[in-house]
Amino acid sequence: MTDRPADIGPRRLPPSPLIYEINTWVWLAELSDRIGCTGASEPITLADVPHATWDAIAEYGFDAVWLMGVWRRSAAGARIARGDRALMESFAEAVGDLQSQDVVGSPYAVRDYTVDDHLGGPAGLVAARRALADRGVALILDYVPNHVALDHPWVGTHPTWFIGGDRADLAADDASFTEIDGRVIAHGRDPYFPAWTDVAQLNAFDPDLRAATDAELSRIATQCDGVRCDMAMLVMNEVFAWTWGNRAGPVPTDDFWPDIIASVRARHPGFVFIAEAYWGTESALIDQGFDHCYDKTLYDTLRDEPGTLAHRPNADDGDPHTGVRFIENHDEPRAPEAFGERDRQAAVVILTVPGARLIHHGQLTGRRRRLPVQLGCSPDEPVDGDRAVFYRALLGVVDDDAFRSGGQRWCDTRSAPALLAWTRGARRWLIVMNTAGTATAGRIRPDWSDPDEAHPAGQPAPGTRLVDALSGQPLHICGDGAVDVRLGPWGWLVLRLIDTDTDRADVGWVP
Repeated sequence: MTDRPADIGPRRLPPSPLIYEINTWVWLAELSDRIGCTGASEPITLADVPHATWDAIAEYGFDAVWLMGVWRRSAAGARIARGDRALMESFAEAVGDLQSQDVVGSPYAVRDYTVDDHLGGPAGLVAARRALADRGVALILDYVPNHVALDHPWVGTHPTWFIGGDRADLAADDASFTEIDGRVIAHGRDPYFPAWTDVAQLNAFDPDLRAATDAELSRIATQCDGVRCDMAMLVMNEVFAWTWGNRAGPVPTDDFWPDIIASVRARHPGFVFIAEAYWGTESALIDQGFDHCYDKTLYDTLRDEPGTLAHRPNADDGDPHTGVRFIENHDEPRAPEAFGERDRQAAVVILTVPGARLIHHGQLTGRRRRLPVQLGCSPDEPVDGDRAVFYRALLGVVDDDAFRSGGQRWCDTRSAPALLAWTRGARRWLIVMNTAGTATAGRIRPDWSDPDEAHPAGQPAPGTRLVDALSGQPLHICGDGAVDVRLGPWGWLVLRLIDTDTDRADVGWVP
């Protein structure tokens, strides 16, 4: 497939899109099991996902779906995983009754950037893309710039595109190097961890490899609205030179991403680039053309040091919309395990601050078992009813343009330093957090000014009131526009400023 079907136009994302990450192989297996109970005889593929399933995703208010892991998996990678005792033990711990066929290989050991036949092939992706587009939802896919599977065609046809070694390297460190067709090549790696033995390391400094990356991404851009680039910082000049030294050759004058992103966008205007990135490289990648980068700093703060949140209101450098906010994804533990009972407060934070907001497959039903990406099945887990109701209510609240494109203002909370508060949109929403493990009370002074209305700063318009959007309970606004709040440990409020007469019907998404 080289061209986007004529009836599927590109979807433009808002500044702060709500994105749903789906583990595609596992999701389709779950759908097949569910529908099999009603008589379906063949496994579900992307070509025949029920309309009601797509409808449910759209009704949650998602702006984009990231179908994680659609590309052809590596048979060699699956064999390597099955032969790794430690990995197999972790797989069995995750799913219980593990079968050999459940290990399908890593989605980040890509054999070919063609949709895997098991998932419905290219035609299945066209059907899924059309179903999403019909519902106003964009499609995000993966790209892995740093490495490919050991059985990817490039390994045989373009050996100079890879970091090479010699027999001495292989003898000294056979976990970091391998021999293919008589040539020693390096396994892909992150400099802080052991090599990934199911992949071959591309040479990001090779000009022909860069041209091939441009061409591959341009082809992928005909099939979706954006890509999430795995470990995008690994191919930046500085990081790549640090990781590989002289093996990579001379450092190019130009960095890896700027020309490639510009070239793809010249052919596909508006195509979205999302970077998985760490180590303080986020702002540099935004400068090089990415629309959004992972905000691991916020994740770590929410998980490990929530009490410091109130001291970090200006932590974003540049445009805060460029962050990707999350409390779980396929690389992180499940939120109820990582955060305990604070996961709902953390969810309120990441869904109401500016930036791309990521929800992970299983998060909405409170799953607790993190699934290794090499598996094609999932364990049975009961739905956590409380969390399911909470997310249904919260996503109903944030399905508002103020959270997709509205600005943010931090509030004066000096009377209660444990409180953190901000407004979203023009005179519409006030979010309040207690960042302490004890009850806290204090006075918040929001800036209620609106440049489009003639009401003075510090005072809301006459006839307005605050209502907790998750319970429907009102909150008093003082005569000077301040708000007195009292919150339990790690408590939160999501308040809407409404006009009593005109907005009565919009109040209270009560669970």
